[in-house]
This record gives sequence, structure tokens and C-alpha cells, in this order.
Amino acid sequence: MENNKKIINQLVSLAYKAGKEIMPLYQKNLEIEIKKDNSPVTEADKLSDKIITSELVKKFPEIKCVSEESYQNEERKLLGKSFFLIDPLDGTKEFIKKNDEFTVNIALIENNKSKLGIIYAPAKERMFFNIDRDKSYEIKTNILEEEINLNSSKQISVSKNNTDLTAVISRSHDNEMTRNFLKKYNIKDTIICGSSLKFCLIASGEADIYPRLGPTKEWDIAAGHAILEASGGKIITLDDEELFYGNKEQDYLNPEFIASNC
Repeated sequence: MENNKKIINQLVSLAYKAGKEIMPLYQKNLEIEIKKDNSPVTEADKLSDKIITSELVKKFPEIKCVSEESYQNEERKLLGKSFFLIDPLDGTKEFIKKNDEFTVNIALIENNKSKLGIIYAPAKERMFFNIDRDKSYEIKTNILEEEINLNSSKQISVSKNNTDLTAVISRSHDNEMTRNFLKKYNIKDTIICGSSLKFCLIASGEADIYPRLGPTKEWDIAAGHAILEASGGKIITLDDEELFYGNKEQDYLNPEFIASNC
């Protein structure tokens, strides 16, 4: 537990630093590149990646980093028992559209399971994290502050709703299959949201279910997985199986899944 707190302190500081550094770029019209998978990447993605990975290598030299923006530049050695999964700017499309729904994500994977997660939404001034397997927290941030104080965090938990559910769906990846799938449930409200914030909305009780019927990579969901489980929720595949991390052979591709409050 004590070691978890030390690690989380480091990861919180890193995510906060990356968020502060990319916010000035958020106000600008950035040059957009298109990657091989047809997804956009900007100077902000690359800056956040550099800040996080360079610091993690210094602070935790024994733990390998797998980041969306740089993992292909490294030799694909054995990951080991523990490794970091990083999405330095999740929701690049939201960053480009300037709708505030983008996040910085860092997760610590241990024995192929997501153990610790940090999700920071700098434009919304909200940060989410877990310290152990059964406690998740939120901090309201102020971009003008130099550091984050974990003592100002509050514990969060999923809702107890099993009827009149609030669904959250992807802003950029909504599809007919998802809407048809949700017809199986008693959905009262629907929130459209970009990035890993969808997991945080369930973890904090603001939504109840998020089906993802489409491709995602491990760095897209690992931090949210840890935070959601520690707040009382879960993520399972459509075959009702647990998700595991470190699948290099599948290029870190996830199966389709359902995130929910129970």
C-alpha cells in the first residue's frame, strides 16, 4: 500500500506536468499528421509522450514503458512482470476540436492486469486515480498550481443503479451496433463523450455503462480499467471474460468490451 502511494505520487506529478505543458498548445492551430492507422497526431501528443516516458525511465529504470506514440521505436523485448502503459494524449480528435474531452493516461500493469491508473483531463481540471484495488479518487485541479496535493482528493465510487441507466458512448466512434446493443438495457439517459473520461464518469457514479464495439488499444483503456475496478465497477469482454494486458503479438489490440458499474 505504501509503495503504491509513492508510485502514484510520481505518476500524478508526471500526468499533471504533461497536462500543463500541452495546454498552451491547445490554444493554437496545430499541424496535424496522420499515422499509419489513419489516426491524427499532433505536437501535443509528442510533447506529452516525451515528458512522461523520459521521466519514467529515470524514476523507474527497471520498468519498461509502452507508449502509443513511441513504442514502435523501441526493441520489443520481453515486457517483464511489470510495465507502464501510456496514452500521452487520449482523444487527439477532441484536442483538435477543442471540446475539452482529452486526457493524459498512465497505467502500471502487473502480471498482465492493470494495477494503478492515472487519468488527467487538464481542460476540465479533473484528475482521477486509484491507490489500491478498492479505492479510487478524484482531485479538482487548478492549472495555475505548481503541484498536485493528493490530500485534497476525494474518494469516488460507482452508482448502485441497475435500472434507468445512464449510458456513455464515444463521441468519435459511435456506431449502430453500439446503439442496438444498448437496447438490451433500460437506458434513461445517454452521454456522448470522448477519450478515457468515459471510464471516469462510470467510476464517479455519473454514468453506468459503456459498451465499446470497435477496436481499441491497451493504452486507451488500461488506466481507466484500474480506476473503474477500484471504484467498484468492472470491464469484461463480450464473452464475459476478463481483459489482460501485454498482448504484443496482437499489437496491443483489445477485444470488444463492456465497462459498467457492476
